Amino acid sequence: MRDELKCIEIADTLLAWYDTHARDLPWRVSPQDRANGVTPDPYRVWLSEIMLQQTTVAAVKSYFERFTALWPTVQDLAAAPDDAVMAEWAGLGYYARARNLLKCARVIVADHGGVFPNDHATLLTLPGIGPYTASALSAIAFDAPETILDGNVERVMSRLYRVETPLPTSKPELMALATRLTPKHRAGDYAQAVMDLGATVCTPKSPSCGICPLSENCRARREGVAADLPKKLPKKPKPVRLGHIYVSRTAAKEWVLETRPEKGLLGGMLGWPTSEWSDAPSDRPPFDAEWQDIGAIRHTFTHFHLILRVHVSHPVTAPQHAVLLHHSDFRPSDLPTLMRKAFDLSQAIFDN
Repeated sequence: MRDELKCIEIADTLLAWYDTHARDLPWRVSPQDRANGVTPDPYRVWLSEIMLQQTTVAAVKSYFERFTALWPTVQDLAAAPDDAVMAEWAGLGYYARARNLLKCARVIVADHGGVFPNDHATLLTLPGIGPYTASALSAIAFDAPETILDGNVERVMSRLYRVETPLPTSKPELMALATRLTPKHRAGDYAQAVMDLGATVCTPKSPSCGICPLSENCRARREGVAADLPKKLPKKPKPVRLGHIYVSRTAAKEWVLETRPEKGLLGGMLGWPTSEWSDAPSDRPPFDAEWQDIGAIRHTFTHFHLILRVHVSHPVTAPQHAVLLHHSDFRPSDLPTLMRKAFDLSQAIFDN
């Protein structure tokens, strides 16, 4: 009973802090509006959660605002052309998220009448929605007492309870601790409160323990080790892969691009033709032309570093399978970051 009362006290303290210090985010309903009966739009909550996977709030804000201006409802997004959505997603990375975003929107419209299901189990059946996203959507959109565990929450729990086991080994323990604290009342506000605490106060380096509402309950602060937690297992060095990329334009000023296969990295995205990415890739251009090697670009994916030799040619006769975009219709911002790097390196040659 004492532990239960302590958990309630901690949750209430955090909610009181959130009522005053909640971040103003474009997808969020403020605690004041929520208290006045305003309910979150599940579509906006879902869209933000998908965008925020592996991406910072600062990077997501402008993308979220553009997406919701173009496609304000899940029905609008479901009806959107694939290439338009992929172009707007360009630069956010992890492009499987964008493909699953469209799949999920279309399933919700086709199978659920355009209404997001409000139970956790059904949410887990939707494309691109895993345990974390299902819990976040259940809590934030529907106020269900589901527990979320992102990097911010892991950090708060590891310090609050002084969990010395390194991540990711400690994830089950941290989830159990976070579940104990999740209240049945105002679960959505609590979920956002604990994330806000980790993002703004209980930060990775130099946590602001002096202004933390939970400082009196925090074992790591009390014992002087807050900045040392959470501990993490050493990361394995990322391997390096090599490859070639081919940037070209026709005499009619049409850029020669391709749509990448649906499966794999940058799947479904528009980009320049490339070789395979491996330890020893072969330099086999996608079509005959007078190719010039102008240097290399570097890019890092989750599991490896990539170095691509950039080859350019102008003018060229485009192959039949190519996607041609006239210079006046071409927006480099529609390309994934890797492809933009190749364009940036080669742009001066085409401007001459």
